[in-house]
Amino acid sequence: MAEEFDAVFVGAGHNALAAAIHLGSRGWRVGVFEKNETAGGACRTEEATLPGFRHDLYATNLGLFAGSPFFAEHGAALKPHGLDLVPAEDCFASPTPSGRWFGVSKDIEKTAARAAALSPQDGERWRAMFAAFPAEAPHLFGLLGAPMSWRSLARLGWAAWRAKGARGSLDLARLLASSPREFLEREFEAPEVRAALGAWGMHLDFAPDIAGGALFPYLEGMADQANGMVIGKGGADTIVRAMVARIEELGGRVDTGAEVTAIRHRFGKADGIRLADGTEVTARRAVVAGVAPGALVDRLLAGTSGNASFDAGARKFRHGPGAMMVHLAMSALPDWSAGEELKRFLYVHLAPDLDMMAIAYAQAMAGLLPEKPLIVVGQQTAVDPSRAPEGQHTLWVQVRMVPGTIRGDAAGTIAATDWADAGEAYADRVLDIIETYAPGTKAKILGRYVETPADLERRNPNLVGGDSIAGSHHLSQNFLFRPFPGWARYRTPVDKLYLIGASTWPGGGLGAGSGYMLAKELAGR
Repeated sequence: MAEEFDAVFVGAGHNALAAAIHLGSRGWRVGVFEKNETAGGACRTEEATLPGFRHDLYATNLGLFAGSPFFAEHGAALKPHGLDLVPAEDCFASPTPSGRWFGVSKDIEKTAARAAALSPQDGERWRAMFAAFPAEAPHLFGLLGAPMSWRSLARLGWAAWRAKGARGSLDLARLLASSPREFLEREFEAPEVRAALGAWGMHLDFAPDIAGGALFPYLEGMADQANGMVIGKGGADTIVRAMVARIEELGGRVDTGAEVTAIRHRFGKADGIRLADGTEVTARRAVVAGVAPGALVDRLLAGTSGNASFDAGARKFRHGPGAMMVHLAMSALPDWSAGEELKRFLYVHLAPDLDMMAIAYAQAMAGLLPEKPLIVVGQQTAVDPSRAPEGQHTLWVQVRMVPGTIRGDAAGTIAATDWADAGEAYADRVLDIIETYAPGTKAKILGRYVETPADLERRNPNLVGGDSIAGSHHLSQNFLFRPFPGWARYRTPVDKLYLIGASTWPGGGLGAGSGYMLAKELAGR
């Protein structure tokens, strides 16, 4: 006889774990099945370089998680299971080759003074924007935390209209529609301020000139100014280990090394799953898949959901360009030419202006290895020394953007077009760029571990082509259109089968949004 659960989850990403916790707290018996040997999806921490150096392989920023509605309800229950968060007061900075730089710290006086040193007008504008943020935040975070339905959007729109009036509502709509460049050039004078904020658009597939990308630089800048950043003590997987333990405490199960090969569905209704070893698992009330849309149809449903429009949408779901990770064990942090103060920042973005970001994005989209990609240097041990042996450090280096499939090299120096051959050579280019901002960095490297876009997809098939956010967030595939029109509420044509994860609304990041919203709906509260 097949084992029975109320809800069965395909994949143990953080959205699935969040949904399982919420349903478990409402009395549902849940089973989570993950093909990898560890849970967490793109939230994974390993000693990838040398013993004692703990690296967040992919996601590292836990600010969305700590500020999420899921955490507000369930965070207290996770802490007895070892959840431990570390605040970062100095959040992100962007230096330029000239040595000028801008950075955001939780101390408004520090941030405003840096902006004013670049442009007096920008210092005043930063203060004014931050002062207005408390009135804007409820509408924006309300939108990002709401299920995508016309009723929900109408309610949010009416609330914004009542609070802000016609002009204020139009300003909000303009922000949502603007590209990063439009917004940043409208608001700030200094190229350094624009670059520091514009880099956050690139984290979510928004190059400077792509409509709809202004929201993310704005929110990251203002939220970090208000709250600082948060990472996990010892690694981002502190949330995963605590969530798994909480599920088990509630009577549920998380099985790793358990690959789901099929979703059972009969007469248009899902009733369970089949594992690679032939085991059958029954779901009485729901099957929840945390997979990419194409994989749901072509792999788990054997080619059809029974709805041709849904199947076509799943297969045409658009993934963004790839990312590449370079993890370094270090004898010391980089000596940034722009100043010793940069050693305190959690993130240092290496992209001196919006034009460079636009060129790098265009080259990656054309299949070329960018000559000068955006490089995100994470200095986690600056705020959490527990991740490395005493006096030593880790560097988390994310390269945005790179092509999933290589057609050539924009710099003309790497001939390989397979990531297995090009990966190490391109990592050398990345380190050479870091060296120009922090001479002597390469001499401090004790160990190195590279993951190319091909490696990211091999480890996590949801990251198609190394797309670390599991699907482009452009306006045509966001909000009501995520993952595709008509299917933004986690349902599928198969009754009792649901789709969650970064490919669904509200998208990438560790905010537990899709899992929590679906679980609330299934449980009725």
